[in-house]
Amino acid sequence: MPEAAPPAASSPSLSSSSPASSAQSSLVPASLLLSRGVVRLEVMLKLTTAILALAAGVYTYLGVRDLLNGSATMVFFAALIYSVAVSVGIYAFWVFLMQFMPHVVDRTGRWMMFGCMLLGSLMIVAMSSWLNASALAGAAAIRQHLAITVQDYTRDLDAANTNAIAAQGLLPDIQIAASRFAKLAEAERTGSLTGTSGSGTVVQLLTQMSSQLDSLGKEVEASGKRVSTLFEEGGKHLAKMREMVSDRGPIGERSDGFATESLALMGVIANLQQTSVAPAVKRAATSLSSSFIAPAASSRSVDLADRQTTVVGKVEGAVAAQATSLAAAADAILDRPKIEPARFQAMSPAEAVLRYAGDFIPSWAGAISIDLMPAVLVLILCVVHAAIRREGLPASHASTMTAAELMAALKMAREVEQANRTVSAPVMPLAPDQPAQQPAAEPATATDENVTALASARHVK
Repeated sequence: MPEAAPPAASSPSLSSSSPASSAQSSLVPASLLLSRGVVRLEVMLKLTTAILALAAGVYTYLGVRDLLNGSATMVFFAALIYSVAVSVGIYAFWVFLMQFMPHVVDRTGRWMMFGCMLLGSLMIVAMSSWLNASALAGAAAIRQHLAITVQDYTRDLDAANTNAIAAQGLLPDIQIAASRFAKLAEAERTGSLTGTSGSGTVVQLLTQMSSQLDSLGKEVEASGKRVSTLFEEGGKHLAKMREMVSDRGPIGERSDGFATESLALMGVIANLQQTSVAPAVKRAATSLSSSFIAPAASSRSVDLADRQTTVVGKVEGAVAAQATSLAAAADAILDRPKIEPARFQAMSPAEAVLRYAGDFIPSWAGAISIDLMPAVLVLILCVVHAAIRREGLPASHASTMTAAELMAALKMAREVEQANRTVSAPVMPLAPDQPAQQPAAEPATATDENVTALASARHVK
């Protein structure tokens, strides 16, 4: 019985196949590998470009929808048509560059193609990228616009309140002056000023000045309460505006509510500026000095009348000094710049993204990258085709040819061989007395091996 072959006999063939295949693959030129990679990735390139164009179209639709006005149906179809046009344009542009740009080898043509790519990229940014950024960061940009407006209104409200309550700083001076005149009137009743007790001309004058200053002080104090009430009202409007900024609802509705609150707040700021009592203090101080009429001495005694006239002159000087001080303080308040709050301007997401573009650089980068990402693929194709041209694409050999290529090569080889035989066959010249040989008779048709020719059969017999 024959012995079985040792199993180790098959191991050399298996072990030698791997080094042979690796050596064979290492002999494949790089240009051939690059050309095969381009062929394999051609569908992937188009699919990637189509997906990027579709994404750009979707975000363009979201961005352009907020810019259109009209019925919901009209806005939908208009935005859809625009986004489809953008997607088709972007896809066609990059596919054209992928097909033609890598094969333009001359310097002039290559620079012209780069110019076309730059121009097309700018047009894509103009018609799509800023709308993509609007769709990505439009709501955030409007929210930032509202937040900045809240800060401005807060500053204006504080400034208006400061100007309005600045006149409250005059209240202590007014109260002190009124109290001083009242004390002088009480002192004059005992004769401290004129040396004669009683309620005469000096007492009446001092009491009148004290009453006027006291009424002015009460007006300033009442103004402070009105200012405090208005400031609290303005704070409530600001609180509502801050809630709208940090809310999660639709940004359009929040913007409309924000505009309503801003109008109410502007009214509060205007009322604060009109509530300021500084103009009233200025008028009162002016009237104290300009409308002061020194009363005549009421005493029949010449000596007492002279003393009353002297005291009245001193009171007039004190009133003039007090009026000058109050008028100067009121002028300092009135010289402050008037607060003019900026009117709130509602913005669309696209406008907000453009105004605050510097604050949304990542969103802009993402929006532009969606549109211009195929430019990197175009440049990669240009580099790969340039490498293939430098190395040259070698002729295919049997180990790397497909079945169709092999059949075509065999057919071409047979045709070339037949053509060579026809051209290289020698033609022998004929002698003059030698007749041309008749062509050999056609070989007999092969017959069946069991059938014997008639002539042969007779000879055998």
